Amino acid sequence: MTTQKIALLAGGYTGEYEVSINSARNIAASLNPEKYQVYTILINRNNWFYVSSEGENIEVNKNDFSIDIAGEKIKFDAAFITIHGTPGEDGKMQGYLDMLGIPYNNCDAATSALTMNKAYTKAVVKDIENLFVASSVQVFNQHKETILTQVQHLKLPLFIKPNNGGSSVGMSKVTVKEALPAALEKAFAEDNQVLVEEFIKGREFSIGIVKFDGEILVLPATEIISSKEFFDYEAKYTPGVSQEVTPANLSEAQNQRIKSVVKEAYRILNCKGMTRIDFILEETTDNFYFIEINTTPGQSANSLIPQQVRAAGMDLSEFYGKLIEEAMR
Repeated sequence: MTTQKIALLAGGYTGEYEVSINSARNIAASLNPEKYQVYTILINRNNWFYVSSEGENIEVNKNDFSIDIAGEKIKFDAAFITIHGTPGEDGKMQGYLDMLGIPYNNCDAATSALTMNKAYTKAVVKDIENLFVASSVQVFNQHKETILTQVQHLKLPLFIKPNNGGSSVGMSKVTVKEALPAALEKAFAEDNQVLVEEFIKGREFSIGIVKFDGEILVLPATEIISSKEFFDYEAKYTPGVSQEVTPANLSEAQNQRIKSVVKEAYRILNCKGMTRIDFILEETTDNFYFIEINTTPGQSANSLIPQQVRAAGMDLSEFYGKLIEEAMR
């Protein structure tokens, strides 16, 4: 059997560098070595490199995305991107690979760039039947002096979060107007665009969606029960702070409605590969409120997608293999 050479891209430029490394470790351990020869390529601001079995850092030739090992030029059949945030989740890496004609496992450059921007994504999905979006205002660092006027019609409490990026860093919940300037500063430290959004009280969920053989498949949802007021970076990555229940305790009617909504969001955003949508079911109405879509979701052993794949009775090795086969189709 011929093995395919797969570049597993990890690292990136954000605070989720280590999370990405953990994702790559789990994917590499799960992929069938008889089918796939996996080369983990580490990406940082200064260089792209592969660490050889001897511990040598081998630089990537960016002209053709290849590496040279002991005089042999290795070119890749496909790339598996598991970089959270820039440059692997925002379309930059996708655009580079597109120019070289190398297939990859996730959304194309345009969809990746769009979905990285929370405000723009909400504008695209807001007309989907049974999907609701919280009232919000997208504000910019260069117009700081007018922000308080722009958001005065929004009802407290408010969520303040960086508009680009899915790492939950820089988020705040504001219950009094006086706390707004400090919350904006915290968010602007992470991004020059910030989303100021009305807080929706309810149960929080996350659900994986993937397309295999032309069919959109929705994985079992996970309910996130946080001991903190909201699911921020600490709640996401500190053991014991949040409880994750997979499959979530939802009625058959709720599950059917959720599946229909997330399939339509996946379709309308022109997604590819594996994505994850985070949402809230509002306490008083049971309405589905869209939070965000994540096009490069975490893949460490305890991440939500691996939990959901196992809950669906699927084999993780087969799941990752199918993602590669879909990319190369």
